[in-house]
Amino acid sequence: MTRAFDAIVVGAGQAGPPLVGRLTAAGMKVALVERHLVGGTCVNTGCTPTKAMVASAYAAHLARRAGDYGVRIAGDIAIDMPAVTARLQGIAAKSRHNNETWLAGMDGCTLIREQARFLAPDRLQVGDETITAPRIFLNVGGRALLPDMPGIGEIDVLTNSSILELTEVPAHLVVIGGSYIGLEFAQAFRRFGAEVTVIEKGSRIASREDEDVSEALRQILAEEGIAFRLNAECIHFAKHPEGIAAGVACTEGEPAVIGSHVLIAVGRRPNTDDLGLDAAGLAHDAHGYIGVNDRLETNVAGIWALGDCNGRGAFTHTSYNDFEIVAANLLDGADRRVIDRLPCYGLFVDPPLGRVGMGEAEAKAKGHRIKVGKRAMTRVGRAVEKGEAKGFMKIVVDADSDAILGGAILGPGGDEAVHVILDMMQTGQTATSLAHTVHIHPTVAELLPTIAGELKPG
Repeated sequence: MTRAFDAIVVGAGQAGPPLVGRLTAAGMKVALVERHLVGGTCVNTGCTPTKAMVASAYAAHLARRAGDYGVRIAGDIAIDMPAVTARLQGIAAKSRHNNETWLAGMDGCTLIREQARFLAPDRLQVGDETITAPRIFLNVGGRALLPDMPGIGEIDVLTNSSILELTEVPAHLVVIGGSYIGLEFAQAFRRFGAEVTVIEKGSRIASREDEDVSEALRQILAEEGIAFRLNAECIHFAKHPEGIAAGVACTEGEPAVIGSHVLIAVGRRPNTDDLGLDAAGLAHDAHGYIGVNDRLETNVAGIWALGDCNGRGAFTHTSYNDFEIVAANLLDGADRRVIDRLPCYGLFVDPPLGRVGMGEAEAKAKGHRIKVGKRAMTRVGRAVEKGEAKGFMKIVVDADSDAILGGAILGPGGDEAVHVILDMMQTGQTATSLAHTVHIHPTVAELLPTIAGELKPG
Protein backbone atom coordinates (compact mmCIF):
# COMPACT_ATOMS: atom_id res chain seq x y z
CA MET A 1 0.00 0.00 0.00
CA THR A 2 1.32 3.45 -0.94
CA ARG A 3 -0.09 6.80 0.08
CA ALA A 4 0.94 10.12 -1.46
CA PHE A 5 1.23 13.39 0.44
CA ASP A 6 2.32 16.91 -0.40
CA ALA A 7 4.83 16.79 2.45
CA ILE A 8 6.11 14.39 5.07
CA VAL A 9 7.49 15.49 8.44
CA VAL A 10 9.42 12.82 10.35
CA GLY A 11 9.50 13.54 14.07
CA ALA A 12 7.07 15.40 16.32
CA GLY A 13 9.62 17.38 18.31
CA GLN A 14 9.83 21.14 18.59
CA ALA A 15 10.12 21.87 14.87
CA GLY A 16 7.71 19.22 13.57
CA PRO A 17 4.20 20.17 14.74
CA PRO A 18 4.49 23.92 14.03
CA LEU A 19 5.84 23.13 10.56
CA VAL A 20 2.89 20.81 9.95
CA GLY A 21 0.65 23.65 11.06
CA ARG A 22 2.13 26.06 8.52
CA LEU A 23 2.09 23.49 5.71
CA THR A 24 -1.51 22.40 6.29
CA ALA A 25 -2.62 26.03 6.59
CA ALA A 26 -1.09 26.54 3.14
CA GLY A 27 -3.40 23.80 1.83
CA MET A 28 -0.97 20.89 1.84
CA LYS A 29 -1.79 17.30 2.74
CA VAL A 30 0.86 16.38 5.32
CA ALA A 31 1.93 13.15 7.04
CA LEU A 32 3.58 13.52 10.44
CA VAL A 33 5.45 10.35 11.40
CA GLU A 34 6.34 9.78 15.06
CA ARG A 35 7.51 6.43 16.41
CA HIS A 36 7.43 7.32 20.10
CA LEU A 37 6.09 10.35 21.99
CA VAL A 38 4.69 13.53 20.48
CA GLY A 39 6.63 16.56 21.71
CA GLY A 40 10.12 15.13 21.37
CA THR A 41 12.90 15.48 23.90
CA CYS A 42 11.89 18.87 25.30
CA VAL A 43 8.38 17.92 26.30
CA ASN A 44 9.03 14.34 27.41
CA THR A 45 12.58 13.97 28.76
CA GLY A 46 14.18 17.41 28.44
CA CYS A 47 13.20 20.97 29.28
CA THR A 48 9.70 20.40 30.64
CA PRO A 49 10.27 17.55 33.14
CA THR A 50 13.83 18.52 34.09
CA LYS A 51 12.90 22.12 34.91
CA ALA A 52 9.96 20.79 36.92
CA MET A 53 12.46 18.67 38.86
CA VAL A 54 14.79 21.65 39.31
CA ALA A 55 11.84 23.63 40.68
CA SER A 56 11.13 20.93 43.28
CA ALA A 57 14.80 20.90 44.26
CA TYR A 58 14.77 24.70 44.60
CA ALA A 59 11.74 24.49 46.88
CA ALA A 60 13.60 22.04 49.12
CA HIS A 61 16.68 24.25 49.12
CA LEU A 62 14.70 27.37 49.99
CA ALA A 63 12.81 25.56 52.73
CA ARG A 64 16.10 24.59 54.37
CA ARG A 65 17.21 28.23 54.17
CA ALA A 66 13.96 29.62 55.58
CA GLY A 67 15.71 30.71 58.77
CA ASP A 68 17.97 33.01 56.74
CA TYR A 69 14.85 35.02 55.87
CA GLY A 70 13.40 35.05 59.37
CA VAL A 71 10.93 32.29 58.60
CA ARG A 72 10.54 29.36 60.98
CA ILE A 73 9.53 25.91 59.72
CA ALA A 74 8.65 23.32 62.33
CA GLY A 75 10.16 19.87 61.82
CA ASP A 76 12.59 18.45 59.30
CA ILE A 77 12.43 19.04 55.57
CA ALA A 78 11.59 15.73 53.88
CA ILE A 79 11.63 14.77 50.20
CA ASP A 80 8.72 12.77 48.81
CA MET A 81 10.47 11.51 45.69
CA PRO A 82 7.45 9.62 44.30
CA ALA A 83 5.50 12.90 44.50
CA VAL A 84 8.35 14.81 42.83
CA THR A 85 8.43 12.30 39.98
CA ALA A 86 4.65 12.22 39.65
CA ARG A 87 4.59 16.02 39.45
CA LEU A 88 7.19 16.28 36.69
CA GLN A 89 5.68 13.41 34.72
CA GLY A 90 2.24 14.98 35.06
CA ILE A 91 3.47 18.30 33.69
CA ALA A 92 5.16 16.51 30.76
CA ALA A 93 2.05 14.43 30.06
CA LYS A 94 -0.16 17.53 29.98
CA SER A 95 2.18 19.27 27.57
CA ARG A 96 2.28 16.16 25.37
CA HIS A 97 -1.52 15.94 25.41
CA ASN A 98 -1.80 19.59 24.39
CA ASN A 99 0.47 18.90 21.42
CA GLU A 100 -1.59 15.86 20.42
CA THR A 101 -4.83 17.83 20.66
CA TRP A 102 -3.33 20.61 18.53
CA LEU A 103 -2.30 18.14 15.82
CA ALA A 104 -5.66 16.37 15.88
CA GLY A 105 -7.34 19.67 15.09
CA MET A 106 -5.25 20.37 11.98
CA ASP A 107 -7.14 19.78 8.75
CA GLY A 108 -4.88 17.96 6.32
CA CYS A 109 -2.63 16.40 8.97
CA THR A 110 -2.28 12.61 9.24
CA LEU A 111 -0.37 11.43 12.32
CA ILE A 112 1.32 8.07 11.70
CA ARG A 113 2.76 6.37 14.78
CA GLU A 114 5.44 4.22 13.18
CA GLN A 115 9.18 4.04 12.56
CA ALA A 116 10.17 5.72 9.28
CA ARG A 117 12.91 4.51 6.98
CA PHE A 118 13.92 5.81 3.56
CA LEU A 119 13.40 3.59 0.54
CA ALA A 120 14.28 6.40 -1.90
CA PRO A 121 14.72 10.19 -1.71
CA ASP A 122 10.94 10.72 -1.96
CA ARG A 123 9.74 7.49 -0.36
CA LEU A 124 9.55 6.16 3.21
CA GLN A 125 8.58 2.83 4.73
CA VAL A 126 6.30 3.33 7.76
CA GLY A 127 5.07 0.13 9.31
CA ASP A 128 3.37 -1.96 6.61
CA GLU A 129 2.90 0.85 4.13
CA THR A 130 4.89 3.19 1.92
CA ILE A 131 4.37 6.94 1.84
CA THR A 132 5.70 9.39 -0.71
CA ALA A 133 6.01 13.17 -1.00
CA PRO A 134 8.05 15.71 -2.99
CA ARG A 135 9.02 17.45 0.27
CA ILE A 136 10.39 15.60 3.31
CA PHE A 137 11.40 17.30 6.55
CA LEU A 138 13.51 15.38 9.09
CA ASN A 139 13.08 16.35 12.75
CA VAL A 140 14.13 13.11 14.40
CA GLY A 141 15.98 14.56 17.41
CA GLY A 142 18.64 12.85 19.48
CA ARG A 143 19.27 10.71 22.53
CA ALA A 144 21.86 10.24 25.25
CA LEU A 145 25.27 9.05 24.11
CA LEU A 146 26.48 5.94 25.93
CA PRO A 147 30.24 5.79 25.39
CA ASP A 148 32.18 2.55 25.23
CA MET A 149 33.77 2.93 28.66
CA PRO A 150 35.24 -0.21 30.25
CA GLY A 151 32.68 -2.04 32.35
CA ILE A 152 29.68 0.08 31.34
CA GLY A 153 27.87 -3.01 30.06
CA GLU A 154 28.22 -4.71 33.44
CA ILE A 155 26.25 -2.15 35.45
CA ASP A 156 22.89 -0.41 35.34
CA VAL A 157 23.30 3.22 34.30
CA LEU A 158 20.95 6.17 34.20
CA THR A 159 20.51 8.61 31.33
CA ASN A 160 18.77 11.96 31.23
CA SER A 161 15.56 10.03 30.40
CA SER A 162 15.60 7.19 32.93
CA ILE A 163 16.71 9.37 35.85
CA LEU A 164 13.35 11.14 35.58
CA GLU A 165 11.64 7.89 36.56
CA LEU A 166 13.37 7.47 39.93
CA THR A 167 11.03 7.19 42.89
CA GLU A 168 13.78 7.14 45.50
CA VAL A 169 16.65 9.48 46.24
CA PRO A 170 19.98 7.79 45.44
CA ALA A 171 22.29 7.32 48.40
CA HIS A 172 25.22 8.45 46.23
CA LEU A 173 24.72 9.62 42.67
CA VAL A 174 27.85 9.55 40.52
CA VAL A 175 27.53 11.83 37.51
CA ILE A 176 29.82 11.12 34.56
CA GLY A 177 30.25 14.40 32.69
CA GLY A 178 30.66 17.89 34.09
CA SER A 179 28.63 19.74 31.49
CA TYR A 180 25.15 21.22 31.40
CA ILE A 181 22.86 18.19 31.74
CA GLY A 182 25.06 16.53 34.34
CA LEU A 183 25.39 19.66 36.48
CA GLU A 184 21.64 20.33 36.56
CA PHE A 185 20.90 16.81 37.79
CA ALA A 186 23.85 16.90 40.19
CA GLN A 187 22.52 19.97 41.99
CA ALA A 188 18.91 18.79 41.97
CA PHE A 189 19.69 15.44 43.57
CA ARG A 190 22.08 17.00 46.04
CA ARG A 191 19.21 19.22 47.14
CA PHE A 192 17.00 16.15 47.42
CA GLY A 193 19.54 14.76 49.88
CA ALA A 194 21.80 12.51 47.81
CA GLU A 195 25.54 12.48 48.10
CA VAL A 196 26.78 13.55 44.66
CA THR A 197 30.12 13.23 42.88
CA VAL A 198 30.76 14.63 39.41
CA ILE A 199 33.50 12.93 37.39
CA GLU A 200 34.87 14.93 34.46
CA LYS A 201 37.67 14.01 32.04
CA GLY A 202 38.63 17.64 31.51
CA SER A 203 40.43 20.01 33.81
CA ARG A 204 37.26 22.01 34.57
CA ILE A 205 33.49 21.75 34.37
CA ALA A 206 31.42 23.53 31.70
CA SER A 207 34.57 23.71 29.61
CA ARG A 208 33.02 25.69 26.74
CA GLU A 209 32.69 28.65 29.11
CA ASP A 210 35.40 31.12 30.06
CA GLU A 211 37.52 29.96 32.98
CA ASP A 212 35.99 32.46 35.41
CA VAL A 213 32.49 31.16 34.64
CA SER A 214 33.58 27.52 35.03
CA GLU A 215 35.27 28.21 38.34
CA ALA A 216 32.36 30.22 39.73
CA LEU A 217 30.00 27.37 38.83
CA ARG A 218 32.28 24.84 40.53
CA GLN A 219 32.49 26.94 43.69
CA ILE A 220 28.71 27.44 43.87
CA LEU A 221 28.04 23.71 43.49
CA ALA A 222 30.88 22.70 45.81
CA GLU A 223 29.45 24.93 48.54
CA GLU A 224 26.32 22.80 48.39
CA GLY A 225 28.37 19.68 48.99
CA ILE A 226 28.87 18.36 45.47
CA ALA A 227 32.27 16.67 45.06
CA PHE A 228 34.25 16.99 41.84
CA ARG A 229 36.84 14.64 40.38
CA LEU A 230 38.48 16.42 37.46
CA ASN A 231 41.17 15.26 35.05
CA ALA A 232 39.67 11.77 35.20
CA GLU A 233 42.01 9.99 32.81
CA CYS A 234 40.48 6.51 32.71
CA ILE A 235 36.82 6.28 33.67
CA HIS A 236 35.68 2.69 34.11
CA PHE A 237 33.04 0.76 36.05
CA ALA A 238 32.62 -2.41 38.08
CA LYS A 239 30.03 -3.89 40.39
CA HIS A 240 30.76 -3.32 44.06
CA PRO A 241 29.20 -4.74 47.25
CA GLU A 242 27.98 -1.21 48.09
CA GLY A 243 26.72 -0.46 44.58
CA ILE A 244 28.93 0.63 41.70
CA ALA A 245 32.63 1.44 41.59
CA ALA A 246 33.42 4.24 39.15
CA GLY A 247 37.13 4.19 38.43
CA VAL A 248 38.69 7.61 38.00
CA ALA A 249 42.49 7.13 37.81
CA CYS A 250 43.10 10.77 38.69
CA THR A 251 46.42 12.01 40.00
CA GLU A 252 44.68 13.11 43.21
CA GLY A 253 42.19 11.40 45.51
CA GLU A 254 41.00 7.83 45.75
CA PRO A 255 41.27 5.80 42.52
CA ALA A 256 37.53 4.99 42.53
CA VAL A 257 34.25 6.49 43.70
CA ILE A 258 31.68 4.10 45.16
CA GLY A 259 28.15 5.11 44.30
CA SER A 260 24.65 3.67 44.41
CA HIS A 261 23.65 5.10 41.00
CA VAL A 262 25.55 6.30 37.93
CA LEU A 263 24.25 8.94 35.52
CA ILE A 264 25.94 9.08 32.12
CA ALA A 265 25.83 12.66 30.83
CA VAL A 266 28.63 12.96 28.29
CA GLY A 267 26.75 14.13 25.24
CA ARG A 268 24.03 13.33 22.72
CA ARG A 269 23.76 11.51 19.42
CA PRO A 270 21.22 12.01 16.59
CA ASN A 271 18.43 9.51 15.96
CA THR A 272 19.50 8.85 12.40
CA ASP A 273 21.17 5.43 12.54
CA ASP A 274 17.95 3.57 11.61
CA LEU A 275 16.53 6.16 9.21
CA GLY A 276 18.07 4.69 6.05
CA LEU A 277 19.99 7.83 5.12
CA ASP A 278 22.06 6.05 2.49
CA ALA A 279 18.95 4.89 0.62
CA ALA A 280 18.06 8.55 0.15
CA GLY A 281 21.63 9.56 -0.70
CA LEU A 282 21.78 11.92 2.30
CA ALA A 283 25.22 13.15 3.33
CA HIS A 284 26.03 12.74 7.02
CA ASP A 285 29.10 12.79 9.23
CA ALA A 286 30.63 9.96 11.25
CA HIS A 287 28.37 10.74 14.20
CA GLY A 288 25.19 10.58 12.11
CA TYR A 289 24.47 14.31 11.87
CA ILE A 290 22.81 15.18 8.56
CA GLY A 291 24.63 17.84 6.57
CA VAL A 292 22.65 21.00 5.77
CA ASN A 293 23.35 24.43 4.34
CA ASP A 294 22.35 27.69 6.02
CA ARG A 295 18.80 27.29 4.71
CA LEU A 296 18.65 23.81 6.32
CA GLU A 297 18.51 22.09 2.93
CA THR A 298 20.32 18.75 2.68
CA ASN A 299 22.39 17.65 -0.31
CA VAL A 300 19.25 15.97 -1.72
CA ALA A 301 16.71 18.30 -3.31
CA GLY A 302 13.37 18.24 -1.52
CA ILE A 303 14.75 17.07 1.85
CA TRP A 304 15.40 19.34 4.83
CA ALA A 305 16.83 18.49 8.27
CA LEU A 306 15.74 20.41 11.37
CA GLY A 307 16.58 20.29 15.06
CA ASP A 308 19.12 18.16 16.86
CA CYS A 309 19.79 15.84 13.92
CA ASN A 310 21.45 18.53 11.76
CA GLY A 311 24.25 19.47 14.17
CA ARG A 312 23.46 23.17 13.86
CA GLY A 313 22.00 23.53 17.34
CA ALA A 314 21.00 21.25 20.19
CA PHE A 315 18.38 23.34 21.95
CA THR A 316 14.62 23.70 21.84
CA HIS A 317 14.92 27.31 20.78
CA THR A 318 17.28 26.48 17.90
CA SER A 319 14.99 23.68 16.75
CA TYR A 320 12.00 26.02 16.75
CA ASN A 321 14.04 28.63 14.88
CA ASP A 322 14.87 25.94 12.31
CA PHE A 323 11.13 25.60 11.73
CA GLU A 324 10.78 29.36 11.37
CA ILE A 325 13.60 29.51 8.83
CA VAL A 326 12.29 26.65 6.70
CA ALA A 327 8.66 27.84 6.81
CA ALA A 328 9.54 31.43 5.97
CA ASN A 329 11.75 30.44 3.06
CA LEU A 330 9.34 27.88 1.65
CA LEU A 331 6.02 29.64 2.20
CA ASP A 332 6.77 33.35 2.55
CA GLY A 333 9.44 33.86 -0.09
CA ALA A 334 11.99 34.87 2.56
CA ASP A 335 15.70 34.19 2.64
CA ARG A 336 16.35 33.40 6.28
CA ARG A 337 19.52 31.56 7.29
CA VAL A 338 20.88 29.74 10.31
CA ILE A 339 24.05 31.81 10.21
CA ASP A 340 22.03 34.92 11.09
CA ARG A 341 21.00 33.74 14.56
CA LEU A 342 23.06 34.46 17.63
CA PRO A 343 24.23 31.51 19.73
CA CYS A 344 22.48 31.64 23.08
CA TYR A 345 21.62 29.15 25.81
CA GLY A 346 21.11 28.70 29.51
CA LEU A 347 22.48 26.41 32.19
CA PHE A 348 19.64 25.89 34.63
CA VAL A 349 21.46 25.29 37.85
CA ASP A 350 20.65 27.69 40.69
CA PRO A 351 21.61 30.43 40.21
CA PRO A 352 21.21 30.00 36.45
CA LEU A 353 23.70 30.94 33.77
CA GLY A 354 22.51 32.87 30.72
CA ARG A 355 24.91 33.02 27.77
CA VAL A 356 24.95 34.76 24.42
CA GLY A 357 27.57 35.27 21.73
CA MET A 358 31.28 34.97 22.41
CA GLY A 359 33.16 34.73 25.66
CA GLU A 360 36.50 36.40 26.27
CA ALA A 361 38.60 33.44 25.11
CA GLU A 362 36.65 32.94 21.87
CA ALA A 363 36.67 36.66 21.05
CA LYS A 364 40.43 36.85 21.48
CA ALA A 365 40.93 33.67 19.46
CA LYS A 366 38.99 35.29 16.61
CA GLY A 367 41.28 38.29 16.64
CA HIS A 368 39.19 40.84 18.48
CA ARG A 369 40.78 43.46 20.70
CA ILE A 370 38.32 43.42 23.56
CA LYS A 371 37.02 45.36 26.51
CA VAL A 372 35.16 43.68 29.35
CA GLY A 373 32.58 44.91 31.84
CA LYS A 374 32.09 42.76 34.92
CA ARG A 375 30.37 42.97 38.28
CA ALA A 376 29.97 40.43 41.07
CA MET A 377 26.45 39.66 42.28
CA THR A 378 27.56 40.77 45.74
CA ARG A 379 27.40 44.29 44.26
CA VAL A 380 23.95 43.83 42.73
CA GLY A 381 21.28 45.09 45.13
CA ARG A 382 18.50 42.77 43.95
CA ALA A 383 20.69 39.70 44.37
CA VAL A 384 21.69 40.77 47.88
CA GLU A 385 18.08 41.49 48.83
CA LYS A 386 17.02 38.04 47.62
CA GLY A 387 19.80 36.43 49.65
CA GLU A 388 21.22 34.92 46.46
CA ALA A 389 24.29 37.02 45.75
CA LYS A 390 26.35 34.36 44.01
CA GLY A 391 27.98 34.62 40.61
CA PHE A 392 28.62 37.63 38.40
CA MET A 393 27.67 39.28 35.13
CA LYS A 394 29.92 40.42 32.30
CA ILE A 395 29.82 41.67 28.75
CA VAL A 396 32.50 41.37 26.09
CA VAL A 397 32.89 44.28 23.67
CA ASP A 398 35.00 44.88 20.57
CA ALA A 399 37.36 47.69 21.55
CA ASP A 400 37.54 49.10 18.03
CA SER A 401 33.89 49.08 16.93
CA ASP A 402 32.13 49.19 20.33
CA ALA A 403 30.04 46.21 19.16
CA ILE A 404 28.81 43.88 21.89
CA LEU A 405 30.31 40.47 21.19
CA GLY A 406 28.74 38.47 23.98
CA GLY A 407 27.79 38.21 27.58
CA ALA A 408 27.35 35.91 30.55
CA ILE A 409 25.09 36.34 33.55
CA LEU A 410 25.55 33.81 36.34
CA GLY A 411 23.20 34.80 39.11
CA PRO A 412 19.53 35.16 40.07
CA GLY A 413 17.47 35.68 36.94
CA GLY A 414 20.55 35.33 34.74
CA ASP A 415 18.65 33.20 32.23
CA GLU A 416 16.15 36.04 31.78
CA ALA A 417 18.38 39.12 32.13
CA VAL A 418 20.77 37.86 29.44
CA HIS A 419 18.09 38.65 26.85
CA VAL A 420 18.91 42.33 27.31
CA ILE A 421 22.35 41.63 25.85
CA LEU A 422 20.97 39.29 23.21
CA ASP A 423 18.43 41.83 21.96
CA MET A 424 21.00 44.64 21.87
CA MET A 425 23.29 42.43 19.81
CA GLN A 426 20.53 41.28 17.47
CA THR A 427 19.54 44.87 16.70
CA GLY A 428 23.12 46.02 16.22
CA GLN A 429 23.28 48.29 19.26
CA THR A 430 26.65 49.23 20.74
CA ALA A 431 27.96 49.11 24.28
CA THR A 432 27.56 52.89 24.42
CA SER A 433 23.87 52.50 23.54
CA LEU A 434 23.49 49.99 26.36
CA ALA A 435 25.31 52.29 28.78
CA HIS A 436 22.86 55.10 27.94
CA THR A 437 19.77 52.92 28.46
CA VAL A 438 17.71 53.38 31.63
CA HIS A 439 16.68 50.13 33.33
CA ILE A 440 14.20 49.51 36.13
CA HIS A 441 15.39 49.52 39.74
CA PRO A 442 15.72 47.22 41.62
CA THR A 443 16.51 44.46 39.13
CA VAL A 444 19.49 42.36 38.16
CA ALA A 445 19.39 43.69 34.58
CA GLU A 446 19.69 47.31 35.76
CA LEU A 447 23.42 46.77 36.27
CA LEU A 448 24.06 45.95 32.62
CA PRO A 449 24.16 49.63 31.54
CA THR A 450 26.46 50.27 34.49
CA ILE A 451 29.03 47.68 33.49
CA ALA A 452 28.73 48.79 29.86
CA GLY A 453 29.96 52.17 31.07
CA GLU A 454 32.83 50.67 33.08
CA LEU A 455 34.59 48.66 30.39
CA LYS A 456 38.24 47.76 30.87
CA PRO A 457 40.77 46.22 28.47
CA GLY A 458 40.37 42.44 28.39
